[in-house]
Amino acid sequence: MKESIRMKFVTVALLIVGLISGGTFAGEGTLDPVPFHQVKMTDAFWKPKVDTLVKSTLPHSFRSTQPAVDRLVTSTAYLKTGTGKKPRAHRFLSSDLFKVMEGAALMLQTTPSAAVEKKMDAIIDIIAKAQDEDGYLYVSLQTKSPGRLMGKTSYSYVVHSHELYNMGHMYEGAVAYYQATGKDNWLKLAEQNAKHINQVMFVGGNKKYNDGKPINQAPGHQEIELGLVKLYRATGNKLYIEMAKKFLDIRGVTFKINGRGIDSSTYAQQHKPVAQQRKAVGHAVRAGYLYASMAEVDSVLGQDTYTQALESIWHDIIDKKMHITGGLGAVHGVEGFGPEYVLPNERTYNETCAAVANVFFNYRMFLKFRDAKYLDVAEVSLLNNALAGVSLDGVTFFYQNPLEVKRRHRQRSGWFGCACCPGNIARLIPQTPGYLYAQTDNTIYCTLYAGNETAITLPSGKVALTQKTGYPFEGTIHLTVTPAKEQTFTLRLRIPTWAGSQFMPGQLYRYTKPSPAWSLSVNGKAITPAAEKGFVTITRAWKPGDTVELRLPMPVKVNTCNEKVQANVGRVALTRGPLVYCAESVDNDGMVQRFYIDPKSAAQQAKTKSFTTGLLSGVAAITVPAKERLAKGTPDATLTLVPYYAWANRGRGSMNVWIATKKELAELDPHRKRKEKFANVTASFSYRQHPAHTLTIPTVPKSSAGHGQFWSSWRQPGQSQWVEIDLGKEKTIRRVAVYWMADGGGVRVPKQWHVETRSSDKAPWKKLTPCNTDSYSTLKNCYNSVQPAKPCKARYARIVMTPQNKKVGLGIHSVNIDAK
Repeated sequence: MKESIRMKFVTVALLIVGLISGGTFAGEGTLDPVPFHQVKMTDAFWKPKVDTLVKSTLPHSFRSTQPAVDRLVTSTAYLKTGTGKKPRAHRFLSSDLFKVMEGAALMLQTTPSAAVEKKMDAIIDIIAKAQDEDGYLYVSLQTKSPGRLMGKTSYSYVVHSHELYNMGHMYEGAVAYYQATGKDNWLKLAEQNAKHINQVMFVGGNKKYNDGKPINQAPGHQEIELGLVKLYRATGNKLYIEMAKKFLDIRGVTFKINGRGIDSSTYAQQHKPVAQQRKAVGHAVRAGYLYASMAEVDSVLGQDTYTQALESIWHDIIDKKMHITGGLGAVHGVEGFGPEYVLPNERTYNETCAAVANVFFNYRMFLKFRDAKYLDVAEVSLLNNALAGVSLDGVTFFYQNPLEVKRRHRQRSGWFGCACCPGNIARLIPQTPGYLYAQTDNTIYCTLYAGNETAITLPSGKVALTQKTGYPFEGTIHLTVTPAKEQTFTLRLRIPTWAGSQFMPGQLYRYTKPSPAWSLSVNGKAITPAAEKGFVTITRAWKPGDTVELRLPMPVKVNTCNEKVQANVGRVALTRGPLVYCAESVDNDGMVQRFYIDPKSAAQQAKTKSFTTGLLSGVAAITVPAKERLAKGTPDATLTLVPYYAWANRGRGSMNVWIATKKELAELDPHRKRKEKFANVTASFSYRQHPAHTLTIPTVPKSSAGHGQFWSSWRQPGQSQWVEIDLGKEKTIRRVAVYWMADGGGVRVPKQWHVETRSSDKAPWKKLTPCNTDSYSTLKNCYNSVQPAKPCKARYARIVMTPQNKKVGLGIHSVNIDAK
């Protein structure tokens, strides 16, 4: 794209975006997002994802959407001759293609590619040939080969046909391609179609459609509204923003549907005029697109038509209907919102597209109201639910995103029959740079954090910014500010909700303990500005090379859930910074539901360590102390968790976000194959946290210190003890080895000990006499072994111990018995 063309587009876009209004800080004007193509990503988190998108996701997506291209070609050939093969009927296959093309166009802005541009031009030429002269494009009805839920004639079944939905995605793709290349070939097709839709929907007069009468009906699946706003921003033609508002205002007014399931009035939010709606209902993706377009149309027109509805719906979602991962739509079947506080973990839906819609909705709410709480929700949904929808290698996808799997999770799919989610991921990731900054008058907002470089033009002059950070794994953000000359302006930095007393806004989730205080400095000097609407404000005369450092501590946090959510009673979720963590079987040797944790010790003793190899290289995992529920006993254990977005990349297995805090809620693993060393172990006395059954677990002690799993008689000092081992059947014992536990305090190695054996329950115990080269030693940090002086057959072996004094107890890390 030539620089003159790019600058012309940016100038027009900023003039148009300048119409944005809404809640403001005192004395500020309009709020503009900084275009994503003006932000260069340099970090170790997002840049690799963009690179993966370019190298893997987009080529894979183009191959997968080739059937949509073929349908357009087949349709053109049939319409030209009236004979031959007809394309197979499909409602929304074209939309999948348009989304992938939008993703490719967005990619071209940061990663130019002559090959991709050539491919795009070829497909656009195919679209031009398939589109009717009047602008109509819907292959199934153009060729008179309709299928289920399409209607028999054009626009006769808008509630389910997806005719308008498809075109909304075409508009978004066309605008992105115009931004990337300056070419308007696709943009002209989009405008032709939009003017056609305005004619048949709102004006009438064309006998070919609805006998010339205006159809005046909102689409069943929202999307065209967002596409029309983008057309308006790109062209300045007020027709498109007016159309978007008309589609909003006639919803639930000019057409009503009464039925069940997908034919219910709430399914597509048609139960009331949108300005009168107060709760999030129906299909979650449709709802998210609707709410996003309401916020944006209000902003662009400088109106508050939908303000009351938006604020009420937003609170309904975050207070009652959103998973901690930012997922929306817990109910299968309608793929949508269920009753208040019904947020199942294993049986939830949480479509990837709904998470994408959640990002769109909340970012537009920020632009309207300028409150960071909306960015906090967008960030949680983006980093957790949305990114979980695609594998780390970029070529397989999840449609549904549960928070728990008890056995083997579904494999990600390379594509779907309804492939809305892969295309949405393909266009979301390259948009991320555009979420990092916004500007208004002489103010720059730092909205999301990532390593990047940008240059922003303010009325006072141009300002270059360089941001360095390990976010979202590290909470230090270092910003270098380089104005073209010394100038005064305001910098606002977001203080996320997660850096306070809860993970994200709303009444659903709370930390068990508030986060440590954040800190801020300018040129190394600490400052303490108050946060307003989630932003701290720094206004000063900036000089080239000035630095700002924001430190957001990132300890592991324990989250509780509103007790009205039955699925999470007695459970906690672990988060760190903006990331939700989950346990997977691949890291925990079996079904992870068998673990339960003490929230207090989990938070205090949590550790963080990054993977250094494999697909998860660079990803920070956390470990916390836990208890393991077994058929016999509840030994100490360590539970490893990974970021939710990274799960399901290393084989199939179990997964859990909400961890039990009580033994009763933990579950036995019926498929656990771990081989225990002995049939059973009992003791004369066991301290409740150090049960004898621990000694059945194969372990490799690192030292005699009080770490890991062990048996002890702590809390019963000064008394002799015994530990009895059942071998399961009579065997010939060749060696008995004991690794003592001694913490240097209340548990010490014994003063003396010996081994007794017997062949059955009723047989008497006999003291084992060691061979003349062995003795009953009490050395630390090693196994103390004895071999029988003569052949010894037994089923049971008992270790009998005497403590050193009346003040200490006894402990054993491990017992090995060589027997056949």
